[in-house]
Amino acid sequence: MIRRPRRLRGSLIALIAVVALTLTGCTGFATSGPVNAGLAAGDAAPPDFSFVPLKPQDGASPEDIVRGFLDAGNGPENNWAIAQLFLAPSFRDKWKPGAGVTVDDRSNRQYGKVIDGRMTVTVSSTATVDQHGAYAPSEGGSTPLTFSLAKVGGQWRITDAPNGVVLGADQFASVFRPYSLMYFDPSWRYLVPDVRWFATANAATRIAQELIDGKQSSWLGDSVVSAFPENISLDLPSVPISSGVAQVELRGPVLALETTTLDRMQTQLVRSLQIPGITDVSMSSSGTPLSAQPVSTASTRTDARALVDTEKGFGFLSSTGAIEPVPGVSTGMTKLSPDSVELSADYSAAAVRTTDGAVVRVPARGDSKLVDVRPGLIAPTIDPYGYIWSVPGSAPKALRAYGPQGGYTETGGGWAGVSSVSSMAISRDGTRLAALVTLSGRPRVIVAGVVRNAAGVPQSIGTVVELAMLPGAGIDLTWLDDATLGVVSNAGDEVSAMEQPVGGPATTTTAPNGATTIAGGAIVRLRVGSALYAQRGSNWEQAGTGVRVLATQQGMPQ
Repeated sequence: MIRRPRRLRGSLIALIAVVALTLTGCTGFATSGPVNAGLAAGDAAPPDFSFVPLKPQDGASPEDIVRGFLDAGNGPENNWAIAQLFLAPSFRDKWKPGAGVTVDDRSNRQYGKVIDGRMTVTVSSTATVDQHGAYAPSEGGSTPLTFSLAKVGGQWRITDAPNGVVLGADQFASVFRPYSLMYFDPSWRYLVPDVRWFATANAATRIAQELIDGKQSSWLGDSVVSAFPENISLDLPSVPISSGVAQVELRGPVLALETTTLDRMQTQLVRSLQIPGITDVSMSSSGTPLSAQPVSTASTRTDARALVDTEKGFGFLSSTGAIEPVPGVSTGMTKLSPDSVELSADYSAAAVRTTDGAVVRVPARGDSKLVDVRPGLIAPTIDPYGYIWSVPGSAPKALRAYGPQGGYTETGGGWAGVSSVSSMAISRDGTRLAALVTLSGRPRVIVAGVVRNAAGVPQSIGTVVELAMLPGAGIDLTWLDDATLGVVSNAGDEVSAMEQPVGGPATTTTAPNGATTIAGGAIVRLRVGSALYAQRGSNWEQAGTGVRVLATQQGMPQ
């Protein structure tokens, strides 16, 4: 996969826009937050430049035809119309280019000989995208692709081929881009991104199809909800855009739906279809416009200032070096010796691991409470419901979620195969748990959905999804935004800082040696000893000293 140094904060979207511009001249799209931001009202959509693959040449050999067919995977217009020219007419309706994508290293493709009209091309897969747009990394194993060929009108053509397209890692970001399908958390307070990769040529239609007729990713299935009922579907085969308004025609008993449901459906569509050229969304049924307004949702924005513990106390670090305390929490912190701190979104409590290894709840009101004293505990994390998640590093299945009123739930059963965990963090919407673990003997970044009951009490974590294999032992991770993790790990003699999207390729930069803590938000920061570093472009600049703890934030009071 391509790895390019860049700012660690922000979304993968910014990276893809830059890569697309560099490689192909394709226009970019918005770079703020986990959702693909649309154009302001009245703005014109930027032009979309795409590859124009070569058509088959007269007299081309079977190998030339197969090579040309694979190369034409970078031309998705009109359902990969140019790629279909390499196919025999009788096979064109059978080949399904939308079945998925194999991302590979083009320099390692191995073309076999043509024997009895059959040819095998071996590719080294680095990632795959399935028919629903879900991205998954691969570990570089060899994948054989077999093609059958025959002469049609005196020219070689493909009569059988695997479904889907093959793209080099250097091409992928120019043809496909990440889009966030937005679902609600079970409380209907937060919007949660489910990142999918679609060809830019028909992105609006694919987004609407997957959001309305599809389902959330299986690993998120029990952690998020959709306002679209199962008996409602997308009526038209495409989503036309008129004067910046995406026209979404629905089929089913839409007129019987309650206003609240329609408003939530509108919210999911508006936030999912924030792409260039779309400024609004109009839902209709049988040609009749539906009256719906987006609902208000909770923000996961954090304070841009660093949250630290110093000799001056615990609180937000100003540009002058002064500390602005967190009411109540800062007072409680003076009675402890914290080693790690995570502040809840409403500032009502902090989850603390002390220097003697215990996990403590520090409330804004009242006395601190001892939560967990098991040996070998890693830094805890706190969710929007006030549950503190705690686990011994060498016993991942002993993960517990401690309630704000006492008691706990055993939640680690889903970490099958995980032998150790060094860091974990709950997403700010409370729906996903990410962690640095040892899985199958290798250090990896994983994520799993959080399953709760109707009252919001954690019940378990769902299926583990591997996001990346680390170059060395994991050190720390945090949520940079709703769809992206920041990861610090060892990489030989260096420390690596990685931006890892939940559903996409990572980008990596070198971090200061000795980095032990990362905190995300508007500015990404590291703690190295007692020094505070902030990322500026691809560099890390010292931004403070005397820092004993760099705390993480789960949001801001709203």
